[in-house]
Amino acid sequence: MENQEKKHKRRVRYSGAYPKSYKEKYKELNPEKYADTVSRVIQKGSTPAGMHISICVSEILEFLQIKPGQTGLDATLGYGGHTQEMLKCLDSRGHLYALDVDPIESAKTKERLEKLGFGEDILSIRLQNFADIDRVSEEAGLFDFVLADLGVSSMQIDNPDRGFSYKTEGPLDLRMNPEKGISAAERLRNITQEELQGMLLENADEPYAGEISREAVSRLKRGKTIDTTGDLRQVVEDALAFLPAAERRETVKKSCQRTFQALRIDVNNEFEALYSFMEKLPGILAPNGRVAILTFHSGEDRIVKKSFKQFYKEGLYREISNEVIRPSAEECSRNSRARSTKMRWAIRAEG
Repeated sequence: MENQEKKHKRRVRYSGAYPKSYKEKYKELNPEKYADTVSRVIQKGSTPAGMHISICVSEILEFLQIKPGQTGLDATLGYGGHTQEMLKCLDSRGHLYALDVDPIESAKTKERLEKLGFGEDILSIRLQNFADIDRVSEEAGLFDFVLADLGVSSMQIDNPDRGFSYKTEGPLDLRMNPEKGISAAERLRNITQEELQGMLLENADEPYAGEISREAVSRLKRGKTIDTTGDLRQVVEDALAFLPAAERRETVKKSCQRTFQALRIDVNNEFEALYSFMEKLPGILAPNGRVAILTFHSGEDRIVKKSFKQFYKEGLYREISNEVIRPSAEECSRNSRARSTKMRWAIRAEG
């Protein structure tokens, strides 16, 4: 009788007409079962919980010119949207390698792609940082095409347990791989004002880096913690309390975005990994091999642009993009997270 009651126990109802919290959005979190709900959310211009809508897919495929039989690399697997489209281009011939440092999401993506028919005969997924592409190339050989999407996946941003967003309450973690390294909360515990200010400036071009770093360190010295996303959001709000009310709300929002970005880059060593990736990139590309990179903020874009220009001058690339490619206005209206995207590309020289 007890088992029967458990079997028929109804899901806890959420208040209002629509679910608000991440865990209440059970339909969005089960896209295979509730395809109609997911479709409606996407049509409204939102990203369903637990999903990621790939950006610049047509622009990427048009540039990469993938042909059956080639060997490719998706350096940032994520939800696997780009991966899936590149696999279609291979038409069951050739091989695609895909890398990700997130053990939680990469396992889900592997299962999802296997159900679509993309098994290990055509797709090899490695739990590995793209800074180590030379090690992957030792196994796979040179690559005909490479894609790197440097954006944080929506699945990570939307899940409050991962601590990536100031919009929802959760532990201040921010690690791509929560099994390695230290969380953002731990990082802040013994940080100096000068170090935090430098981090905010270098990683996010934060105009109020001085005020925010001063408030954060002062809070810690007073015995208070910055252990949750709400704590860090409060630091920014308190630091900018001097601003006129008319401009404060929007400024706090943007400074929160930049502060979380700066900390995320730091705890994941993102710039160091990107520098390593860009340095090794020409060496893992086949002659005339193509690479496309999506960036989402100025720091990333500067690194990619500078590297492409340097290796072009040295003759390692025969052609690079002179201007960034941006998502169409139509795509940005469908997916607001596409608005900050920049795509740059390069083609390996023959020699």
